[in-house]
Amino acid sequence: MTPIEHQKNQKNHQVLVVGSLNIDLSVSTQRIPQGGETVTGSPLTTSPGGKSANQAVAAASMGADVTLIGSIGDDTHGRFVADAVASRGVDTSHLVIDPTQPTGSALITVDENAENTIVVSPGANANLQPENIPEEILAHADIISLTLEIPPDTVARVARRGHQSGATVVLNLSPYAEVPQALLQDIGILLINEHELAALIGEPTSDKDWKMIRGALQDRGIRTTVVTLGPQGCVILENAAIKEIPGVNIEAIDTTGSGDGFAGALLAALSRGDTLHSAAKLANTVGAYTATRRGAQSSYPTTSELQRWRDDASPKELLPQARP
Repeated sequence: MTPIEHQKNQKNHQVLVVGSLNIDLSVSTQRIPQGGETVTGSPLTTSPGGKSANQAVAAASMGADVTLIGSIGDDTHGRFVADAVASRGVDTSHLVIDPTQPTGSALITVDENAENTIVVSPGANANLQPENIPEEILAHADIISLTLEIPPDTVARVARRGHQSGATVVLNLSPYAEVPQALLQDIGILLINEHELAALIGEPTSDKDWKMIRGALQDRGIRTTVVTLGPQGCVILENAAIKEIPGVNIEAIDTTGSGDGFAGALLAALSRGDTLHSAAKLANTVGAYTATRRGAQSSYPTTSELQRWRDDASPKELLPQARP
């Protein structure tokens, strides 16, 4: 990956990402093992990760002005992850170094169909406290991005402060957990996949009854939701509107970082004033691009790399995925 291309302009708004940084330990195998089964995999690879760090890198790669606040251990993995994120144009000057816990880690298995399983050990992420987030940074952020790989009290505090200061608060409800109603009401945009959506509303979503789903979300005080559907694209549920955005036709090799790539691109587009619909279309394309590369942060494109990919692909390759 080439160094970050600084294509920022005076109109960009500041993006604050508060959350996790991990070291990713990944292996590829023909299939995901079942319980009690042992399978042979590829050589182990070590790379920077963590949902929030991934999203920060993806957003910065697309030209956003990004600050990342999180907690790492006082160890080699922590320094490696922090340096990798900073090298992609993210401000890491407010990271917390926790001397009591190791840097978080993720154990990732990817099968021949590009599907993956991930087990996360939180480590220092679990010790990120509300007081670790400088008030002046919170007060000046225009867009705040949160995930659930840090303590819920920290997520709730940052969301409340961001909402009070007029920032657009984006919550990626991942990994899924029950959250208080008050937190959902402080969210400007909820970013969620199908599995997380079903768990949140307590109803199956396989029939794609978007009117019912929109009503269930609004009953919980959620104003705007973006539902990611993997290769089938995404759906925006906003007020009375339901907008389905089809996916991009690709041959995926690793979907590990696609969701975070989608989220980061969404943040970047919103930071430069794009509509949510336009931002989601860009996010779809970045998520698709990411699935054609291995790894997470290493697979996120700059704007020029994304454009070259679009230019090099045949029209058929970039046709929207047909809905089943």
